[in-house]
Amino acid sequence: MRGFFHGVKYAAWISKEIFVAGFDAVAAAFNPRTKFEPIVIYYPLRVNTDWDVFWFSTSITATPGTLSMGLRHPVTPGGPITLLVQAAFGSDPEDVIAGLVDMEEHLRPSLSERPIDPKTVAWEPYVDHGPDNTGEHVPPAERMD
Repeated sequence: MRGFFHGVKYAAWISKEIFVAGFDAVAAAFNPRTKFEPIVIYYPLRVNTDWDVFWFSTSITATPGTLSMGLRHPVTPGGPITLLVQAAFGSDPEDVIAGLVDMEEHLRPSLSERPIDPKTVAWEPYVDHGPDNTGEHVPPAERMD
């Protein structure tokens, strides 16, 4: 029964976050001074069940301005799975990462005992590599160079 009430509480919280992020995205889209600075974050997951990974990655994708792009196996044995996240408004990467940490802790409150410092999470700006050299037109988001 406790899990049910936590699920309802999380659903209410994520609904509020989606609503707020939606208004922020619309406001940014209509502001001619807004610069979209997309970044890719390599977020080390603390959740470890398929169910939690599903809800965390789905919550990210449902939130305007962010997209869960995929999972990467641990680099070292026993290390965390890495979730790749694209954020359209990445001018403050540490703030975006702090939001992911907060979301993960709302999903699974026990994770607050294992904090993540946003400064230690890797990220990089999204870079358009220009036209490909193969003669075929492949959109930048689908290229792997």
